[in-house]
Amino acid sequence: MALRIGDIAPNFTIETTNGEINFHDWEKGKWTFFFSHPADFTPVCTTEMGRTAQLAPEFEARNCASLGLSTDTVDEHLKWIEDVNTTQNTTLKFPIVADADKRIAELYGMIHPSESSTAAVRSVFIIDPEMKIRLTMTYPMAVGRNFDEILRVLDALQIGDKNGIATPVDWQPGSKVIIPPTVSNADAEKKFPQGFDQILPYLRYVDVSK
Repeated sequence: MALRIGDIAPNFTIETTNGEINFHDWEKGKWTFFFSHPADFTPVCTTEMGRTAQLAPEFEARNCASLGLSTDTVDEHLKWIEDVNTTQNTTLKFPIVADADKRIAELYGMIHPSESSTAAVRSVFIIDPEMKIRLTMTYPMAVGRNFDEILRVLDALQIGDKNGIATPVDWQPGSKVIIPPTVSNADAEKKFPQGFDQILPYLRYVDVSK
């Protein structure tokens, strides 16, 4: 069965480049950016791993840990990390799962047979501190991910959890958010004393950065 938003992320214990981890123990208390790549020593994956390492301060500021995965071995990962660090001018410190038997990739639906029966596609799972899956995205093997969007989604999820709001199309941190239709105007006035703009009975914007 496919994993869906709101599901508890399945637990697993496996070897990584940082040693063995039990996922739920490792993930507990923080957000997680769990992502797969097709193979070590490939060009698109090298740029993505480098970008993830470069953005470590951004993920840390959001209490979010990164966890990579491919169907390569630990030894292959460690050798490849040398190339990533050299070519992408970074130092990769986050763990990469060594899923040579495809056990975790199959568990998380990262193997798409029409693309490859042995390598993972570019899957993304954003998992919250309660171990719930909050976002899933799948990119084809030939298309690198947009990391600005990954950080934007993290920001949107976190500000939504904090304030009980939704975010509109193309939302960026600092811009106005949307009051859900389930919140009455009377309750909205109490919850958002800074005021809000009502465009339609069901479309109300509020600035929660004030």
